[in-house]
Amino acid sequence: MTDSVSSNKRLWTKDFILTSLSNFFIFFSFHMLTPTLPIFVVERGGDKLEAGLVVGMFTVTALIIRPFAGHALDRIDQKKVLLFGLIVFTAALISFNWLFSITLILVIRIVQGVGWGISSTTYAAMITDQIAAERRAEGVGYFGLSINLAMASAPLLGIWLMINYGFPYVFLIASLSVMISMALSKVIHFPKNLNKKSNLEKTTFIEKSSLLPALLIMLVTLSHGGILSSLTLFGKETGLENVGWFFMATAIMMMITRSITGRIADQKGRVYVLIPGAIAFGIGLILLSFSANVAILVAAALFYGIGFGSIQPTLQAWTISRALPHRRGMATATYFSAFDIGVGVGALLVGLLAKWIEYAAIYKLLLFFVIVYFLSYCTFLNRQKKNVAIPIKHRESIQRE
Repeated sequence: MTDSVSSNKRLWTKDFILTSLSNFFIFFSFHMLTPTLPIFVVERGGDKLEAGLVVGMFTVTALIIRPFAGHALDRIDQKKVLLFGLIVFTAALISFNWLFSITLILVIRIVQGVGWGISSTTYAAMITDQIAAERRAEGVGYFGLSINLAMASAPLLGIWLMINYGFPYVFLIASLSVMISMALSKVIHFPKNLNKKSNLEKTTFIEKSSLLPALLIMLVTLSHGGILSSLTLFGKETGLENVGWFFMATAIMMMITRSITGRIADQKGRVYVLIPGAIAFGIGLILLSFSANVAILVAAALFYGIGFGSIQPTLQAWTISRALPHRRGMATATYFSAFDIGVGVGALLVGLLAKWIEYAAIYKLLLFFVIVYFLSYCTFLNRQKKNVAIPIKHRESIQRE
């Protein structure tokens, strides 16, 4: 990939807007399925563990495919990679209407994970080519607004359609959303002169410079995946009818947070974002475990949104800054592979624990991962005191510290 964009500090270009919009529609589809598929599985005769498997196997598949997607992005046309991923994702989604076996649901969900892993990795890699290095955390934060907008609106719509019209309408609207994403992707300008790595060089499917931010995001998404896969069932367990309010409040707070913390990370240093973010995230988990009414649920979502909205884009921007230009595709894949490990393992873990204890107790246990995150990052800071709080324009020379 190229650093040519670094000479142009303009952020809101046509391609940046179109890429963000296209990304919004695929995430809209994804978040429509997040709260509804566990119910779909249960109504087809599945149990809580199998509901967790639907989320877990999806993310495991995405995890496996991401390194290959990153390898392809560093070598061939991004547009071809993206369209292939979107087609696979859509084909799997449409087929849900005819699935009445838990085994078939799991199989198709695995196929859908292939499309998701390819397309989401490609969007994340594309956007880094469109943002100047000096505005990387800010730009990634604004790009993430497309995800937050989807998260704010899609779960509520998905649950409403599920309750009032049934699953065929959920799958129809989700499919149309991906088709819009596909149409938008065809008018985005994809650079032809990327600084690609030679095909003769040895292929590695893990970017070592990305391992630290990848570890940190995995610790966060272990909790995040568990909540995504279980929140609708938690609502049934506690009498909260529409937990979609949690998704909406979280997404709104993430939108507000991203617009602020990206600039803080670029100008003052990521430490001023990653530590407060972890504290807010932990408070959100505690409040969620005590949610007996919508007011507490929304309060939990506000802290949760501040935490996740601070941590995720900052770590993603840090991942790109640590990688050489021709390894950004693989760096993105490494980061999101760790993201997927967290989501998948978290979903499976919560589904397994739910056989013996209530979800509220499980959410308290998830604090363990937040504590490990905090200790891991503080350990890194102790070893890198000279680099803390240095503005990004001075950090580029030490970006792979």
